Amino acid sequence: MAARVLAAGGLLALVVAVAAVLLLNGGRQERGPLNRDVPVERDAEPVVTERRLDDRRMELTIESAALGATTRVRLLLPKGWSREADRTWPVLWLLHGGFDSYTSWTSRTDVDDLTEDTGVIVVMPDGGRCGSYSDWWNGGSGGPPRWATYHLKELLPLLEARYRAGERRAVAGYSMGGQGAMLYAAEGHFQAAASFSGAVHILAPGVPQAVMAGTTFGCPGTDWKRVWGDPDEQRAVWRAHNPYDQAERLKGVRLVVASGTAELWEDPAEHLAGKAGRAFAARLGELGIEVETHFYTGRHDHAHWQRELRRAYPTLMRAIGAR
Repeated sequence: MAARVLAAGGLLALVVAVAAVLLLNGGRQERGPLNRDVPVERDAEPVVTERRLDDRRMELTIESAALGATTRVRLLLPKGWSREADRTWPVLWLLHGGFDSYTSWTSRTDVDDLTEDTGVIVVMPDGGRCGSYSDWWNGGSGGPPRWATYHLKELLPLLEARYRAGERRAVAGYSMGGQGAMLYAAEGHFQAAASFSGAVHILAPGVPQAVMAGTTFGCPGTDWKRVWGDPDEQRAVWRAHNPYDQAERLKGVRLVVASGTAELWEDPAEHLAGKAGRAFAARLGELGIEVETHFYTGRHDHAHWQRELRRAYPTLMRAIGAR
């Protein structure tokens, strides 16, 4: 969702939650690029520019029709990767949370080290500060930004066509990205999905108000109803983007759900994330869908999401046949 406050279910002091989210925007500096931008000349759209940042990191700038804008994605390439290889590699998508960007996983966690000796392509796309991994409702007119269309119908086939990405895929995300991971897995594109402090129940009491507050404060000038409309009048749109309501479509996907159990006064965002995670896991259980859970004492921050990715990593890799 639009902000860390959206990873929740339950009543919330909205101003406190939004303030807590804003504290999460700092991070260490990225390493500078080693090479200049190199245009990739291909007959097929979209137009892409590549930049190699180091031996493993590649950054793509993509002109997206679905977004009506230029966007970026960062790749971590496995050892031995080559565009001309006669093989493909399994893929791990990592989705960021609200107010963060496609650089957040590499700037705030040790995902480089974690994946260094695994034969997997790591894909870290931009999802917008308030993108919610959704094609926006826009008053019923649709149109840009269409984040889900960009990710699943532009970027995914582009990676397969040009970067040797295979059809075995896992996806994981934190906060807003946890919601995106489950929604994208429900579309049938991933064999495994993990949510860390994820926005997996957006229709729980108080959460629609949190959407309004998070979008208003996090993306000034953006009408929060552009995303999914009014939660009462456009209830069907909200349900279509609520992992809790889409849980049945996750049958056959290897699932991991993790979140903290902080008290409201300790960390409002993580308190709500914990309630959402437990409700979502319970719903999966009602449907007979297996899910690996970890509910821990902790806060809504990258240190915990790094730890949870490490905990879930073997499960995700087994599901896609990566070593």
